[in-house]
Amino acid sequence: QVQLVESGGGLVQAGGSLRLSCAASGRTFSLYAPGWFRQAPGKDREFVAAISSGSNTYYADSVKGRFTISRDNAKNTVYLQMNSLKPEDTAVYYCAARPYGVASMKEESYNYWGQGTQVTVSS
Repeated sequence: QVQLVESGGGLVQAGGSLRLSCAASGRTFSLYAPGWFRQAPGKDREFVAAISSGSNTYYADSVKGRFTISRDNAKNTVYLQMNSLKPEDTAVYYCAARPYGVASMKEESYNYWGQGTQVTVSS
């Protein structure tokens, strides 16, 4: 069982930056492939970024070049650095993890989810 706790959300002006963190419990987190998803009001949850156990990274086209996912296995933590934020990035951001080394962009392939953290970007 893995528990995920996100932090780092908040209110930021367009063009600003935020860094989200996701702290995971469990001794084998280094073998997991975590990801970030987001859900805006009235919309379905969507993929944002994922990272494999070997640190290969994958991004949604809408965030490519602006967001960076990374992991620190010693701290059991995955990060999402978000730069050049836009109002359309406003959403609840969720950390997720799957007990496989290969990353996935499919929501249904993730076994564990955090509670979410709100990111609001003002224009």
